[in-house]
Amino acid sequence: MKRAVMALSGGMDSTALLMRLLADQYKVDCISYNYGQKHSVELERAQLNIKYLASKGFEIEHKIIDLSSAMGAFESSLLRGGEDIPEGHYEAEQMKSTVVPNRNAIFASIMYGYALSVSNRESCKVEIALGVHSGDHEIYPDCRPEFYQAIEHAFAIGNWDSENISFTLPYLDGDKASILEDAQKAILQLDLEFNTVFANTNTSYNPDEEGRSSGMSGADIERILAFHSLGLTDPVDYQTTWEEVLRNALEVEKSHKEEDYRQRLTEEQYLVTRQSATERAFTGIYWDEKRDGDYFCICCGHLLFTSSMKFDSGCGWPSFHTEHPDAGIKHIEDYTHGMQRVEVQCSKCDAHLGHIFEDGPRAFGGQRYCINSASLDFEEMEE
Repeated sequence: MKRAVMALSGGMDSTALLMRLLADQYKVDCISYNYGQKHSVELERAQLNIKYLASKGFEIEHKIIDLSSAMGAFESSLLRGGEDIPEGHYEAEQMKSTVVPNRNAIFASIMYGYALSVSNRESCKVEIALGVHSGDHEIYPDCRPEFYQAIEHAFAIGNWDSENISFTLPYLDGDKASILEDAQKAILQLDLEFNTVFANTNTSYNPDEEGRSSGMSGADIERILAFHSLGLTDPVDYQTTWEEVLRNALEVEKSHKEEDYRQRLTEEQYLVTRQSATERAFTGIYWDEKRDGDYFCICCGHLLFTSSMKFDSGCGWPSFHTEHPDAGIKHIEDYTHGMQRVEVQCSKCDAHLGHIFEDGPRAFGGQRYCINSASLDFEEMEE
């Protein structure tokens, strides 16, 4: 049987990981940590899910390790006695105050020692499974892949029998939505209740005395948007209605993206993509581009077209007869400027791309995507 030791915080990511490991038929031991966190209700939620799983025939060894004395000496708004938890977007600068110094190194060190003990006792190989993911990298340096590569190397050279221990980070390149989607599949496979499992979690950094999520912390915002992106209502208890926390999350996300676009895009790129302006014909950098490569949305990096779909229409803007199969470009009726046209927008971020007309090559269906260079990012194909 496959063997795993994992950190079960009681939050969304680690709970999803536990479901995935069980669905993949691992025998799992879970370790939770009381490190003086303000949201210690997550430990109670972890215990609730362990009990729920036991009622369904899944026996899991669960240990709660008390690190509150040692880590209580650290500085972080996430710890009791620290400053107030900031509200706003998960990636905002002020969210760095929620970083607990060296937290994941401490957690990983304990799990490594525990995994070695399990390996020696049971004469087996053990995987240390963690639910860290790419969305955390900007705020939490100890969630980056290079951190775990370095720490795994350090632990390996510092212990006997380390060849029996490995790190498993299945969500490293994912985000909250993809993690949640994977959890849906695993829970279905396990014949469990999705809403029961995720009602027994906590993501909020500042829940109230009743354990209800605020819906306002950066972690809350990210979770709410993940559920919304999959067309789901979060079953966890919030201090207000789902409609209100969702509306706030969408407003925070829109405001954060707007600020990011203004800082990252040129004036012309911003005017075109966010305010539906049009660059002058024959002035864009890609209207006469002939190199092989791919064209992405300048705002969000979503793949839109390839060079094989591009043709010379003579109109002065980049022209494509087909969109990439995964692009999902939105077509919207446009009656501005006294004309009737069809606007095209990026399906991921609603960036204005241009318009689509019916005078393209008949061999490809007759459509012409007339696209602003300012809305595109081109990557040349490597030889």
